[in-house]
Amino acid sequence: YLIHTNLFQLGSFKPSVSSVSLATVRPNVCALQQVMGTKKKYFSTCRNWYQGAICGKKATVLYECCPGYMKLEGMKGCPAVAPIDNVYGTLGLVKAISTQEYSHISKLREEIEGSGSYTFFAPSNDAWNLLDGEVRSALESNVNIELYNALHYHMANKRLQTKDLKNGLVVDSMYNELELYINHYSNGIVTVNCARIIHGNQVATNGVVHIIDRVITAVGNTIQDVIEVDDDLTTLNDVALASGLLDKLGQPGQYTLFAPTNDAFAKLDSDVMQRLMGDKGVLQALLNFHMLNSVQCSEGIMSGQTFETLEGHNIEIGCDGESLTVNGIKMVLKKDIVTTNGVIHLIDEVLMPDSAKQVMELLTPSQSTFSDMVSELGLSAAMEAKAEYTLLAPLNSVFTDEVMAIDQSFLKVILENHILKEKITLGQLYNGQRLETIAGKFLRVFIYRTAVCIENSCLVRGSKEGSNGALHLMKTLMKPAETTMFQILTDNGRFKIFLSLMETAGLTDLLKQEGEYTLFAPSDEAFAGISNSDLALLRGNMNALRTILLYHFSNGVFIGGGLETGVTNLLKSLQGNNLRVLHVSPNLSTFNKAVNIGNHGIFQCTLYEKPEQSYYQTDPEEIVQCFYSESRASPPDPLSITNIRNPLSSTM
Repeated sequence: YLIHTNLFQLGSFKPSVSSVSLATVRPNVCALQQVMGTKKKYFSTCRNWYQGAICGKKATVLYECCPGYMKLEGMKGCPAVAPIDNVYGTLGLVKAISTQEYSHISKLREEIEGSGSYTFFAPSNDAWNLLDGEVRSALESNVNIELYNALHYHMANKRLQTKDLKNGLVVDSMYNELELYINHYSNGIVTVNCARIIHGNQVATNGVVHIIDRVITAVGNTIQDVIEVDDDLTTLNDVALASGLLDKLGQPGQYTLFAPTNDAFAKLDSDVMQRLMGDKGVLQALLNFHMLNSVQCSEGIMSGQTFETLEGHNIEIGCDGESLTVNGIKMVLKKDIVTTNGVIHLIDEVLMPDSAKQVMELLTPSQSTFSDMVSELGLSAAMEAKAEYTLLAPLNSVFTDEVMAIDQSFLKVILENHILKEKITLGQLYNGQRLETIAGKFLRVFIYRTAVCIENSCLVRGSKEGSNGALHLMKTLMKPAETTMFQILTDNGRFKIFLSLMETAGLTDLLKQEGEYTLFAPSDEAFAGISNSDLALLRGNMNALRTILLYHFSNGVFIGGGLETGVTNLLKSLQGNNLRVLHVSPNLSTFNKAVNIGNHGIFQCTLYEKPEQSYYQTDPEEIVQCFYSESRASPPDPLSITNIRNPLSSTM
């Protein structure tokens, strides 16, 4: 017969074109993709194109007759309905010649030619050739029992099309009702005992035939059974036993275990292995990080996909040609060891979750300078093995030549401010919290709508939690507040007029007392356009003076990184009206270094008038723009205010 295996290759095919649109020209034609350089083929539908590549290998799009149809000479597509036959005859129609021959010599032929309703998961010719030679010889030497039973294990005593093969379905086979394990993946791939259905739904008069890509064997062991008897998994067995999770591996479920071999564990330093074995909680995290709560057969993976482990964090499972990858690395030694409660893949590396690492092990290359400096200055050696810490690690870019030129003793003091003497996770931080460093200093936490900041530095994405500590990534070096706003303004020398007015208004204590404020402090230059007579007038009106000065204070600490960029931030002034703050800094890290923080809060920022608005004209919600220009070699120090504010609703 001329059947669906006739192929048409289109050199100009575009992946956006579906088999549906092609069918309007060539009826009953289905699309498939073949991995170049291999015999692997994948049927494609409108919902699961593989974008021209499968497991990183280029795929060629081909067309063939859809199941049940055939070509006719001189006509386009597959316009004829193929003849239907019983299961045995259908094996021949779909070119499963080896399975058909084995069915004949094992006396299975009479059964699948007769009455009944069967599903036959028939190995392809290539599948039989892939079978271990000794196993195949053993089957062929005992055709009436071993071969017959093996074929029966590939069969179910009812018709099941691929739409009936739901993910997680367990089907009784016709060999002693030993179970077949079905997985139906979102990409359309269907597997039985991890063997992929490569040609499905070949309808027969007494059932249906699905061609699979390997010979399957009966499954009777659990994951626990496998690791207890496999000589390559003795260390893993010890880990599972010590963690208290060994029995779980023998319970019903749908698991995937990436099982490190003995050699994989041998790659770990002996002190690391000793530490792991001495902590049951860490061992549980380690083992759970190697497990998924779903069955992921290798043939179900077409490209990189992220899966949540039982430990709670994600790993990426992908493929590179015939190799299965974990987190982009080829580490799978043996794939698809099918068990009654899942599947095992042997790997040659131990996957180490953050929860099993000590705090210094959480650092990555982007914080390598901080890691090196902490080690060189003796801070890491001083950390107690059983104590908990939190690292506030600046990124490598923070350690400029200027920073690295700082005296080592002073740099050590700075870095001590970046190590907390307790474990504080991201979710435990709250506004107003005080964090104690290993040097005994206290750091303040500020929580904003889109940022979490500690003193003058904000966190960036990448916080981690280890077995004895936590890691947070910081935009800049932190500088704890050590003096008051009053002292900073006085020492600077450019705020004499402002300080004088604060004294006249009786508000100087606001710059000295305990509290949390943000001050937009006008420098002496900000008063340059105001005549002495106007200043005298202002000093003579105490209510107006206090109102204007209090309009420069906001209740609460708002550092640059806590202000959202590109939107208007409304800050409530102590005067009562809102300040509208527009943060347009292109470089928050540089901006933060330019802002002084007292033990009350930030007090300097560039303040601009609204267009066409004088000092005497008022708007209770004037715009404040804080920015640092990229065109400057270094930020101005300090940033200052170009004009003072009058929030009154009438002219003074």
